[in-house]
Amino acid sequence: MRVAIAGAGLAGLACAKYLTDLGHTPILLERSATLGGLVAAWKDEDGDWVETGLHAFFGAYPNMLQLMAELGISDRLQWKQHTLIFNQPEKPGILSRFDVPNIPAPFNVIMSILRNNDMLTWNQKIRFAIGLIPAIVRGQKYVESTDKYSLIEWLRLQGIDEQVNTDIFIAASKALTFINPDEVSAMIILTALNKFLQQKNGSKIAFLDGAPPERLCQPIVDYVTARGGVVWKQTALREIVLNDDGSVKHFLIGGLGEASQELTADAYVSAMSVDITKLLLPKAWQELEFFQKLEGLEGVPVINVQIWFDRKLTDVDQLLFSRSPLLSVYADMSVACKEYADPDKSMLELVLAPAAEWISKTDQEIIDATMSELAKLFPAQIPDHAKVLKARVVKTPRSVYKAIPGRQAYRPSQDTPIANFFLSGSYTMQEYLGSMEGAVLSGKLTAQAINTALESHLISSQTLGQTTAAKALA
Repeated sequence: MRVAIAGAGLAGLACAKYLTDLGHTPILLERSATLGGLVAAWKDEDGDWVETGLHAFFGAYPNMLQLMAELGISDRLQWKQHTLIFNQPEKPGILSRFDVPNIPAPFNVIMSILRNNDMLTWNQKIRFAIGLIPAIVRGQKYVESTDKYSLIEWLRLQGIDEQVNTDIFIAASKALTFINPDEVSAMIILTALNKFLQQKNGSKIAFLDGAPPERLCQPIVDYVTARGGVVWKQTALREIVLNDDGSVKHFLIGGLGEASQELTADAYVSAMSVDITKLLLPKAWQELEFFQKLEGLEGVPVINVQIWFDRKLTDVDQLLFSRSPLLSVYADMSVACKEYADPDKSMLELVLAPAAEWISKTDQEIIDATMSELAKLFPAQIPDHAKVLKARVVKTPRSVYKAIPGRQAYRPSQDTPIANFFLSGSYTMQEYLGSMEGAVLSGKLTAQAINTALESHLISSQTLGQTTAAKALA
């Protein structure tokens, strides 16, 4: 069966990979010249990679790890020491560590918390532990019930004071969702904590050994094309054309400056962001409750900043939580990434979040503000000693869906009321939320949904889904 997939981010790529495993032929479309979507990267005029974001892989990413193992590229993950490292703004240049010992979960994470005396008092540790008991005992069901609260509201219900929020959860919220704890759903943070507590290496962090388009995305493309699939770059989905009954007749596609052409398949997938998907929904579908719910989802703005310096700023080989009002997480990629390694100079990659008020500002304003924050993190070197060689700013006005309370009710399944049309993306319903892991899992689930529809004879020809679509639109 031929399946047309619009969007070659991780969701679309994973969907294509798992469709080939199921014996189908994907035709994958990417409107840009670069694969990866939210993990895209490209080389600048100096030959240096410019990335859309700072991408950390966790041990609690089973679907991502399985995918890489199936592709034979697991060795491209550079695993770091099992620790979480936070800056201490009140003590410039001093780091606070949560070193996770090599003992079974959840005792390893609990031990790392008990051992840290920089950021939590014993009273705070006890309160925090008591608050997590329901998540440990009742698992994901309890975690999902907390979607009605913001993280701040949930913390207050547990009697956890504001200092713990300041010390821990502002950094965690910005790292996971790019928004602050007073906005983010408690379910998001508790889901991550629950995964970390359940799996011995769940909170262990790895970096890819190079740029994602080459080191992660291209192997998927090679896998798919070797098995008969097709990948077209610089080819955008322009319109979803319908049959009279409301099912998909074909995609209208084309490159920049080219005339549109028809792409006909047996099934069709939008693996684009929720914001773009909403824009391209046919008018006839917009009356359906399933698609109307998508209006409750929107992407959150994110800004990635890369700054090259003339000297080494740090030798820390790890992701760091900045605890800055402007910055979320950062890493010295000249230390953390094999391809970017430089023994003499640093290249800091930093995520600016929340970014809503910064997305319209100039690159220079963003760089200047970032340097002001870095002066607090590296007071001995910035601004007097380390000189900036160059800087790059990448703005993503709509990234992963904004995970505010109550969004679970709006997240769609991968199958839709239109029997030959499917959705894929980390915003769709799956347990890993807006993340690389969520994107990969959604792609896998979409491929399974398409295969199930075929086996159930909901999809049987290129006029597929007519009965189901007609009922949905009646």
